Order: sequence, then structure tokens, then C-alpha cells
Amino acid sequence: MEGPEKLVIIVTHGPDEPELATLPFVMAAGALVSDTQVFMAFQGEGVRLITKGGADGVHAASFPPLAELIDTVAAIGGLLMPCSPCIENRGITEDQMLEGVEVIGAARLVSEITSATATLNY
Repeated sequence: MEGPEKLVIIVTHGPDEPELATLPFVMAAGALVSDTQVFMAFQGEGVRLITKGGADGVHAASFPPLAELIDTVAAIGGLLMPCSPCIENRGITEDQMLEGVEVIGAARLVSEITSATATLNY
């Protein structure tokens, strides 16, 4: 594979499961500081995490607050991409998403996965 390594992380857990919602961002931050590109795809309840205020108050023991981790991952280059049908099914609009989030469909996600060095699913 040419170029830097790329990690795709699929996030399916929402704010009601703090530890499972937090772990993907811990892994993303670790990968980014190791010079690995990170593409985070959000499906199901995971889309709620990247709405404005969606991670407020989410804090798993032994980890930083989730809102801080999300800000860090975005600031150091992580791409945050929610599933279009998943946000529509929850009545979430694109203007309710965090700044810098890009809503995507299945074809884009498949393209990212097939070009990745590794994929993690949470």
C-alpha cells in the first residue's frame, strides 16, 4: 500500500454506553499521533455522539470526557463521517452535526474500508 497507513473505525454505540462510545476515540487519537490516517464512520446510535451537545456529560471511568476526546480527534486530523440514513432515521439534520462532520452514504464507506490498512468496529 502506498502512502500512510489508514485506519477506519466504525462507531455504533451511542451516549447511553459511555465506555463503548469512548473507546473508538481513544484508538483514533492513538492512531493519529502515530501518523496513521483515521476515518471514523458512525452508524446506528453512534451518530448521536457527533451531534452538537451529543457527547456532553458522557464520561467513562478512567478516560477523559468524551466531548474532549472528540474535539482532540477532530483537531489532529480525524475525519468524522455519519451515515446519511442513520441520521435521517433519528430525525437528525446536518446542521445539528458538529462542525467539520461530513455526512456520507454506503458507497463512500465501502471505498474507505477497501482502501484502509485496517478496520475496527465498535
